[in-house]
Amino acid sequence: MESQFEFNNTKLVVDFDKNNGLIPAIIQDAKTKNVLMMGYMNRESLQKTLETNLVTFYSRSRKTFWTKGETSGNYLHLVDIQSDCDNDTLLVQAHPDGPVCHLGTDTCWGSENTLQCGFLTQLEAIITDRISHPSEASYTSRLVRKGINRVAQKVGEEAVEVVIEAKDNDDNLFLNESADLLYHYLILLQAKGHKLKDVIEILSSRNKKKG
Repeated sequence: MESQFEFNNTKLVVDFDKNNGLIPAIIQDAKTKNVLMMGYMNRESLQKTLETNLVTFYSRSRKTFWTKGETSGNYLHLVDIQSDCDNDTLLVQAHPDGPVCHLGTDTCWGSENTLQCGFLTQLEAIITDRISHPSEASYTSRLVRKGINRVAQKVGEEAVEVVIEAKDNDDNLFLNESADLLYHYLILLQAKGHKLKDVIEILSSRNKKKG
C-alpha cells in the first residue's frame, strides 16, 4: 500500500511494501549533484526527515532510525526529495555539513565532492596537464609560454570572431568560433590561477541574491 507525505506543498508518494517496510534513499549533493551515499528509510525515518529537514535513515542492524551527523556533526540538510517512477526509491538532495562517509571521505565511494562540469571538467584537466607538463607539440603549452598578455589577447581575438559570425547565418562557423573562444577562456582562467568552478560559484551567488 502506498503512503503519502507532504513536502514543500507537494505530495510525495512512497511504496514501502516491496522491501519489508524499507525504501532505498540515494543522497545527492544539491549543489554539486554528486551522489554522496545510499541508505534506507522507513515511514518513521522519512517522516522525521521531512519534519526536521535533517536526513534520517533506518538502521537495519540496530533496528532503529538515526539522523546522519548526530555523532559526527556532519548533518545532511534536506533540500528536495522525490520518489522514482515506481515510488519505491527516493532521490534526496541535501547540503552536507562535511564528509559523508564514516571513513572520513566526502562520499561513500571515496571520491571528492567537487563541482563537475561534464566534458568541460575533463578539458580543464587536459589544459592543466599541458601547463604542468609543457610540450613543444602542444598548442596550449606554446600559447601559455608566451605569457598572460598573449593568452588574454587570444581570448579577445576569438571573442571578436564570435561576434562576426553571430551576424551571419552560418551556424557551423558560429559554433566553431564559440568553441575556440570557450577553450581559450579556459586557458586564460588557469593562467590566472582559477578554474571554471570559481566563475560558476559567482554566478550561483548572484542568482541567490536575486532570488
